[in-house]
Amino acid sequence: MKAVICESPGLLIIAERPLPTRGPDEVLLRVRRVGVCGTDMHIVRGTQPYLSYPRVMGHELGCEVTEAPAGSDLQSGEAVFVMPYLSCGRCRACAKGRTNCCGHLEVLGVHRDGGMTEYISVPERFVIRADGLSLDQISMVEFLSIGAHAVERVPVRSGDRVLVVGAGPIGVAVLLFAALKGANVTVLDARPDRLALVRRMGRAESLVTLDVDTRTRLLEISQREMFDVVFDCTGNIRAMEAGFDYVGQAGSYVLVSIVPDRVSFSDPEFHRRETTLLGSRNATLADVTRVMDAIRAGRIDTNALNTHRAPLASVPEAMFLWMKPETGVMKAIVEC
Repeated sequence: MKAVICESPGLLIIAERPLPTRGPDEVLLRVRRVGVCGTDMHIVRGTQPYLSYPRVMGHELGCEVTEAPAGSDLQSGEAVFVMPYLSCGRCRACAKGRTNCCGHLEVLGVHRDGGMTEYISVPERFVIRADGLSLDQISMVEFLSIGAHAVERVPVRSGDRVLVVGAGPIGVAVLLFAALKGANVTVLDARPDRLALVRRMGRAESLVTLDVDTRTRLLEISQREMFDVVFDCTGNIRAMEAGFDYVGQAGSYVLVSIVPDRVSFSDPEFHRRETTLLGSRNATLADVTRVMDAIRAGRIDTNALNTHRAPLASVPEAMFLWMKPETGVMKAIVEC
């Protein structure tokens, strides 16, 4: 079978690999769609902190069942979602239901080879039925679940004044689920093309372009009180540190993005506002269920998010184009 392999930073190849051998508790899956994530681009750039090379990328998967264990309810040809966060189920985090930050977590496409290939075999407990969703929609569930999880970390309430910094796929996912909660959402980004896409979606109350007047504009929008909840979705250390200044009194700051750096902030200001600082990592099965329900109900328009696509064999060339800002990618999908 064909697989896209990142041999080292900057080097993507197509290679032939043997079909995976299905373990006794595993499901053999035919990969049909792979959503391309910022994580994949970080892997190609060499800036993903949890990875060793070579690696088959891909964790946003829409698959079909090829072979399931004896006694399984899964049927051959059935469309399924793969939970890419392979939690141990035994540690204290898992016991609390916080499987997204399991102490022994392995993420497909990061800690172990992922789905940018033709077939993959994964434990059955991570294979989720996706009735009523298309393969394209299934491949978008994972990144939307990250946004849904971040919104639940606070949790956001109706009427909250929310600022989302970074209008990439994760920032848009946060916007969508904060808006579904009834929050008044402002989106801040340096790229006019991304803000234009957000404008077309019609879910944000205000859009702000990053420039020398950003703080003044945010003060105007928030009636000089700044925001109840700020989400950083940039993956940029300077943006993450600047975001502390956008949090209002008794507000919360959620770091959704991750960087391989230390984050610093003004402790007097942090305490003066009694800021709540939260990390948000991955998603849980409850988040996945919430996202699937929202898509089925028509509350999330996945078609508006998919801006680019390519066949598996074209990924080594397409990936480097998609990484260029001028390409205007929001969510690219690989067809297998």
